[in-house]
Amino acid sequence: MTDHLNPLQSLKEGHWFKLICGASFQHLPAVRSLTLAYTLAGADCIDVAADPAVIAAVREALQVAAELAQDAQARGFGKKGKLPFLMVSLNDGEDPHFRKAKFNSTECPPNCHRPCEKICPAQAIEFSNKPELFSGVISEKCYGCGRCIPICPYEKIYTNSYVIKPEAIAPLILSTGVDAIEIHTQIGRLTEFQRLWQAISPWVEQLQLVAISCPDGEGMIDYLHTLYDAIATHKFTLIWQTDGRPMSGDIGDGTTTAAVKLGQKVLAANLPGYVQLAGGTNSYTVAKLKAMGLLRGWGDGAMGNSGPPRPQGVGIRGKWGEDFTPPPHHPITPSHISGVAYGSYARVLLSPILEELEVREVNDTSVKTTVRLEDEPELLWQAVGLAHSLVSQLKSQQ
Repeated sequence: MTDHLNPLQSLKEGHWFKLICGASFQHLPAVRSLTLAYTLAGADCIDVAADPAVIAAVREALQVAAELAQDAQARGFGKKGKLPFLMVSLNDGEDPHFRKAKFNSTECPPNCHRPCEKICPAQAIEFSNKPELFSGVISEKCYGCGRCIPICPYEKIYTNSYVIKPEAIAPLILSTGVDAIEIHTQIGRLTEFQRLWQAISPWVEQLQLVAISCPDGEGMIDYLHTLYDAIATHKFTLIWQTDGRPMSGDIGDGTTTAAVKLGQKVLAANLPGYVQLAGGTNSYTVAKLKAMGLLRGWGDGAMGNSGPPRPQGVGIRGKWGEDFTPPPHHPITPSHISGVAYGSYARVLLSPILEELEVREVNDTSVKTTVRLEDEPELLWQAVGLAHSLVSQLKSQQ
């Protein structure tokens, strides 16, 4: 499992699957288990926080997955020789993906019914009746979704945001375990983006892939064209991540509509590179894409263009309307969505397994370290089965 051809092939063929562990999610046991399960289920990319400890946990899980690959294939999971890209996320300014919830539990009224604890999808909020035990937000479990903020009846919860410093990311890029980066930016932050890009550009040639994530807004397409102009001289595969409804975690049919509509908008812009959905993706996303003909091999495609993607430079329009040919190292402009990234939904899907691992760790007093997923075969293959139920939706068209 050392061949990186398959993930790129998945992009070209339109069935790329990315797991988003969370740019702020630093709970190492959960990250490790999620990585292991989704790798064995056939994921193409694992996107994690730019944290050395998180990266080490992911690399360890990938090694375990390599050892279990043959067993997984015998059970009908995964694909021979497939190792997902390891991606780290960074930001050029304030972003909801890069924050943590905070509050002082001593300020919480004793009669509060604690809706924050109930609504937290990461189980990152705990209260204890014993003063010597912790109460509040477990920082490493919080990934900044913000659902606890409006539900607090006393407005006690706030967030701390942070920006990944370029000098901190460079050593991670230099490490052998990082294949890709994702840059979270927003319309109007060109100066900040350029500053970040300049700081990391000496190392980007070592990367297999760069993804750019930008929420929708007025002037978005012009902004993305400008970003492309700033990075077009480098040789890597490029993904435009359409973050339709950031940090939603909702499971309804209507939730994924924003991600799909933004994907259509970016496809229509004919930007060189691949288009991948995120933000609001869930169990309905692939079915909706297929029904709308937005996946390769399903219907007529986003632009009413059946068959293979357009040849390079044909039917592509530049920022001001002129025809142009993208640099040869960037991909042709596809007429379909090339992949889907799943964050909150993918984590929630496996939450029963993750919770059971924690219970077994607490109850087994003979074990002083974290209970590892691979050491619990029954839970392991349950987790892989759950992960595969999501991955296979996208891979079924291969």
